[in-house]
Amino acid sequence: MLRTALRNVLAHKARLAMTVLAVCLGVAFVCGTLVFADSSAAAYRAAASRNFADIAVTVTAKAPAPGADADRRGSVLDDALARRLAAVPGVAAVHPSADGSATLNAADGTPLRAGKAWANPAAAYVPGKDGKDTRFPLLKGRAPQNGGEIAVDSGTAAAGRFGIGDTITLATDGPVMTKRLVGIVTAKDTRVTTGGTLALFDKATAQRLFASPGHYTGIDLSAAPGTDQVELADRVTARLPADRAEATSGAAQAAQQATYVDTLTRGYEKLPMVFAGISLFIGSFLVVNTFTMLVSRRTREIALLRAIGAERRQVVRSVLLEALLLGLAASAAGFLLGLGIASVLPDVLGGAEDPLPNGPLVIGPRPVVAALGVGVGVTVLAAWLPSRRAAKVAPVEAMRSAEQPPSATRSRIRGAVGLVLLVLGAGLLVSLTGAKDASVENLQSAMFGCAVLVIAMIMLAPLLAAPVIRLTGRLTGRFGITGHLARENALRDPRRTAATAATLMISTALVTGLAVIGDSTGQALDRQAAAGLGADYVISTRTATTGIDPAAVRRVADTSGVRTAAAVTDSTLFLGGNVRQISGVDPDAVPAVMKLDFVSGSVKDLGPGRIAVSGTTAREHGVRTGGKLNARMGQSQDLKQYTVVGVYKDNPVAHDALGARGEVQRSSFQPGSVQRILVRTDDGAVSKTTADRLRAAVGNSPLLTVQDREALVHESAGVLGNLLTLMYGLLAIGVVIASLGIVNTLAMSVAERTREIGVLRAIGMDRAGVRRMIRLEAVTVAAFGTLLGLAGGLFGAWAVGALANGAMEHYSLALPWGTLLLVVLTSLTIGALAATVPARRAAALGPLEAVAEI
Repeated sequence: MLRTALRNVLAHKARLAMTVLAVCLGVAFVCGTLVFADSSAAAYRAAASRNFADIAVTVTAKAPAPGADADRRGSVLDDALARRLAAVPGVAAVHPSADGSATLNAADGTPLRAGKAWANPAAAYVPGKDGKDTRFPLLKGRAPQNGGEIAVDSGTAAAGRFGIGDTITLATDGPVMTKRLVGIVTAKDTRVTTGGTLALFDKATAQRLFASPGHYTGIDLSAAPGTDQVELADRVTARLPADRAEATSGAAQAAQQATYVDTLTRGYEKLPMVFAGISLFIGSFLVVNTFTMLVSRRTREIALLRAIGAERRQVVRSVLLEALLLGLAASAAGFLLGLGIASVLPDVLGGAEDPLPNGPLVIGPRPVVAALGVGVGVTVLAAWLPSRRAAKVAPVEAMRSAEQPPSATRSRIRGAVGLVLLVLGAGLLVSLTGAKDASVENLQSAMFGCAVLVIAMIMLAPLLAAPVIRLTGRLTGRFGITGHLARENALRDPRRTAATAATLMISTALVTGLAVIGDSTGQALDRQAAAGLGADYVISTRTATTGIDPAAVRRVADTSGVRTAAAVTDSTLFLGGNVRQISGVDPDAVPAVMKLDFVSGSVKDLGPGRIAVSGTTAREHGVRTGGKLNARMGQSQDLKQYTVVGVYKDNPVAHDALGARGEVQRSSFQPGSVQRILVRTDDGAVSKTTADRLRAAVGNSPLLTVQDREALVHESAGVLGNLLTLMYGLLAIGVVIASLGIVNTLAMSVAERTREIGVLRAIGMDRAGVRRMIRLEAVTVAAFGTLLGLAGGLFGAWAVGALANGAMEHYSLALPWGTLLLVVLTSLTIGALAATVPARRAAALGPLEAVAEI
């Protein structure tokens, strides 16, 4: 039996290649997604992390006590302290630092990696005794020596198209600066090597920008060999003023940073893992489908082995051994192909303006286990089930016909189970239509309901095949006898047809559901973004931690064509355990730039201690106009009682609450700053000329965006668009696997029907007719899977969309007819293309040769 198994593996090379390719792609689909998930998460962690490998202890200034002079926060960190720390036993080297963040414009004026402060580190070039800063080895030019010079790393120079001597515009906070590039360095900082930017200033300039003249933001110490970090931190602490500075070991800093970065990047790992689960399901389904057809094709061969004395166990073990050998070979090939998929996904899925961080492939245990699980485990399981059924068939009965239709009892059981699951899944989704929010519990219920619905559709697909294919067969019947034969061939084995169409059905359902939800949500966001905006332009900072130069606010107001320029300060409002956004405004300017719909009260009553809140905020905290709220605003540590002077309908421009700008500014992240300028132009004019004037008024700062209504709406849907792009990209691999499933089915079907095709050729069907028949059969199967997928996807989108309807005021179901038509045409095209090779093979059969085939 062992020799028989080995011979069977090598006897049918074409069948072997198709089976290995099916398993290989299934493994590659799963492994590629898992490796991409691990690699992208690691790259994001590296992009947001500072490397503490060479740092034993870091000395930082303590926050000033209440009432103390905030300007003296970093006054203790100076060169004198650095010299004292260098004398501490166990300290090998001292590296003072003046670090911050700087966003640069590329040579063409577009911002580089804007919107992520942690991806734009800036630092002082602090030379040692040899005149060099060992952290930043120079590649070209020299180090910056005065306030008009700057150095960047080689990656930034390449991305921005900078050369030595070029002028670079940048901003750290507020005014735009212009510097001359004098040096290009290399950097080990993972925030830079993964795609970020690095700006280096001379020491005095960096101190002025990020600390205070003559002082630093931190002092890093490296330890002599054999020195314990904790002991060194204790020695350093003893030399510091206890109320003004503190020492933290490098290990402790790395642990704190790891916690922060894990929170920051958690979403980047969860999303690919969702698709890894989908990959596992689709890939496993393809493997099971392929091996089920393969063993069914060999029913007569198995019967012959039984007839010459092989026991059932021997037959099953022989088939399992074949599956094991095929699985091992396909797993190895699929794993390597998966690495290739994972390496190109960042370039395919990353945007030009916001590329995914760079990083090496991370190959953990999960992809290896998945490769063996799908390639070997699923393959062996897929072979065991049909081989066990085939071995139970009596040899004489099996040799009578290669096709063994399922018993009526099994069909009834399958139908009953599928119907129960259909009712359960549909009932669970329908029950969510009354949900008023998209809570975690509701989302989990929706995902579970969708999963049950998909399983039910797979269970019921063989029973639905006959009526649906007969319906679609009216179209193929227009092609004459070849169309009728294609329909009958698809109906010959409903189980096989359903199994072949299942992968395409799953992919179509997912794409359809995502397209409908995405389009509906995008339109709702469009309406919501524009609903509360009365201004024609919004000038805003890219992050809440930066502010607009006060001089720029005046320049915008004086710009030609500007009628109103209303400054807005954004901050946070802590209400109980919740964090809300509050906008500081000038009440007199609000009517001109915001469309507020007050349920009660008025914006005119804003003032010190008096705020207005959105309807959602009022409802969640049980307050109405005239009520009181205890809250803490911005950086203030003291709770204060605020009087609610108005409640307005939710408005994304006004955020969760409105307050007087002067009061909000005093406690904002940047005291006295402005984060937005709402601009109303003469007669509502919006043009490129006006936009260019506004950008010039703010100095073309890379920290600021100038957007009209259309751009604002586009940005509001940008995150959703990126998410859908990622989903479509990953699901596209599922479509490729679906096409392979159709190729496998048709190839085996052609092999089974060799004599039948020979008879058709003998009675007059030409080669073109044979090719047309096979193609129409593939299109029929593809149409069946597409129709089921469309029905399931539309129903799921309708049910799941109810959650968004409860959480989003402007949400309503919208069908993207163009996308749905594209899905249908793509699926049918895939079916036609998948039939090319089998159709050509069938047409190449000679009539006499085919009829003589046993």
